Amino acid sequence: MKRILVVEDNANLAFGLSTSLELEGHEAIVAEDGHEGLRRAREASPDLVVLDLMLPGMDGYRVLKALREEGRTVPVLILTARGEEADKVLGFRLGADDYVTKPFGLLELLARVNALLRRAGNGWPGEAPPCAPVERFGAVEVDPGARQVRRGGRPVTLTPKEFDLLHALVRRRGRVASRLELLAEVWGHRAAVMTRTVDMHVVELRRKLEDDPAAPRHIVTVWKAGYRLDA
Repeated sequence: MKRILVVEDNANLAFGLSTSLELEGHEAIVAEDGHEGLRRAREASPDLVVLDLMLPGMDGYRVLKALREEGRTVPVLILTARGEEADKVLGFRLGADDYVTKPFGLLELLARVNALLRRAGNGWPGEAPPCAPVERFGAVEVDPGARQVRRGGRPVTLTPKEFDLLHALVRRRGRVASRLELLAEVWGHRAAVMTRTVDMHVVELRRKLEDDPAAPRHIVTVWKAGYRLDA
């Protein structure tokens, strides 16, 4: 049984989500505003957080930012009516692991919750052992065992999903990975409609690791195929 924190100010929606999660065999905790959500996330040590963005007192972006700045790596699934790409990019940049736009299908949401829990709790195919060798491309060093990245000898802070995506590309050693392959490997999703999730994370990796993100040398797009990492 996993403990899931639902931070949602709509009482009916929060009740429906918590009931569905409990029927799935999880323990559900509900917080009705951002301040309470942040407090419960700190005190209850949940295995996953379902986080609304439009919250009274403290919005979801600030809650997420505070959690990541404190070094908390708990998976966070953003649940919101704000579906603009800029909102999603900001959410991912702050450290969100997934993003569901209202209105949503309950079965889809539960599938994503369970995928995130599996990824966080049991690892995923290709997960690096602690003794995995350090990989290098350009001025970047990737330490899979320690889950650390350095560029020019300086640490680079990546979100958990950004690191998993980078590691998936590094492991292929120059072979092309399609968006669907990356989506399934990193997020556990197989729906083609979600491939923009991969694209937005690639944008963030380029911003952090490339000298010129607009003309990347290492994390390159292969037209109509996917992405490839070049040394």
